[in-house]
Amino acid sequence: MNLAVIFFRFGPYHLARLRAVGAIVELTAIEASGRTAEYDWDVVEAAPNFNRLTLFPDGRHREQPLPELRARMDRALSEANPDAVAIPGWDDPAALSALRWCQDHGVPTIVMSASTALDTERRWWREAVKGRVVRNYDAGLGGGTRHAEYLQTLGMPPGRTFTGYNVVDNSHFAEGARSARADAEALRREYELPARYFLAVGRFIPKKNLDGLLRAYSRYRDRADDPWALVVLGNGPLDDDVRRWRRELDLDEHVFLPGFKQYDELPVYYGLADAFVHASRREQWGLVVNEAMAAGLPVVVSDRCGCAPDLVEEGRNGFSFSPSDDDALTDALVRIASPDCDRAAMGGASREIIADWTPETFARQLLRAARAAREHVNSSSEKTSWFDTLLLEALMRR
Repeated sequence: MNLAVIFFRFGPYHLARLRAVGAIVELTAIEASGRTAEYDWDVVEAAPNFNRLTLFPDGRHREQPLPELRARMDRALSEANPDAVAIPGWDDPAALSALRWCQDHGVPTIVMSASTALDTERRWWREAVKGRVVRNYDAGLGGGTRHAEYLQTLGMPPGRTFTGYNVVDNSHFAEGARSARADAEALRREYELPARYFLAVGRFIPKKNLDGLLRAYSRYRDRADDPWALVVLGNGPLDDDVRRWRRELDLDEHVFLPGFKQYDELPVYYGLADAFVHASRREQWGLVVNEAMAAGLPVVVSDRCGCAPDLVEEGRNGFSFSPSDDDALTDALVRIASPDCDRAAMGGASREIIADWTPETFARQLLRAARAAREHVNSSSEKTSWFDTLLLEALMRR
C-alpha cells in the first residue's frame, strides 16, 4: 500500500511514527510548515525509508494565502499518488485542503485525532458542524479510549475507529535514561540538578496548571520530612508568572527552571528524576507522560489528561488526581515520595504499560485504519454532497 501522512510540522515524535510506517509500506510524509510558533524544535532530518515533502519550508502554513496552500497541497498529494491519506484533525486549512483533494480524486481518508470530549466546553452547534466534517472521513485513528469514544460521538462508526495515534520513540527515552543513571553523579553536576526531584515538562501556558502545581508542591514540602526538589522544563508566555509564583511561595531554592530543552537532552532529566508529574487542567493526551514512562518513572497525572485512562494504572505505576483540587495533587506527591512507596516497581510497571504504545503500534493501527477506509470507499456508493462541499470550503476560509 502507498500511504500519505500529513502533519503540520515534524517534531521528533512525528519522525519516530513515520519511520515505523515507512518500514512496512511505501510512504510520503507531508509537512505543512517548516516552523511553528508553538514548538521551538530543531529541524529534524527524515529517515531514508520515506519521501518527505514540506509545503512551506521557511514559513507557517496558516499565514499563507489559502489558494497557495491549496495549490501546494494538491501538488504534493498528486506527486505522492497515495492509496489512502492520513490527515491530522478536521479544522485546520491544510487538513481540509487535503480532505477536499481526496474527495475530488476518490482517495480514502483517515482522520488522526487527539481530541476528547473533555478538552474544552462543547457547544452543540460546533459539535454538529464538526460531526458533519468527521463523517466525510472514511476511518479514524485516535489517541486512546477517550479519543475513540469522541470520534464515535461525532459519527465515526466503531468498526472504522482505531487507537494508537499518540506514541513516542520509547527506546530513545529508555536508553537515554539508562545511560544517564549510569553516570548520574557527573551529570547532576553538569546539569546542576538536585539529588532528588519531581520532574514536570511542558509549555508555560495556562492549561498546564503550573500555578496549581507550585501551590501543591509548596504544601508537599510542609508535609514531607525530607522533601524533594521540583524541576520544571519548558518555556512560554507565562515565564514571568512562573518565576513570580515561585518567589511568592518562597520556593526559589527548591524549584528549578532550566528552560526549554531539545529532544536529545530530555532523557538526562527523566533518567535522573525520581517521579514525573503532569498537572494540566486539560490536555488532549500528554506525550510527556509516554516519555516519562518509557524512561521508567512512576507518574502523577491529572485525570483531565487524555492519556490517563490508558496509561495510568492507579497504585501500580502512579496516581491520578483532579487538577481543580490542589490538595489531591499534594496527597499524590506525598504518596509517591513516601519511603513506603515502591517506586522501582512502579517504574517497571510504567515500562510494561508503555511497551504497548510504540511507533510500531502507530504504524500497525494506521495500516488497519487505511484498509478499513479503502473497504468503506469500495463498498459505498455515496458521493460528497453539495452541502458538505460548501461546508468544507467555508471552513477553510473562516
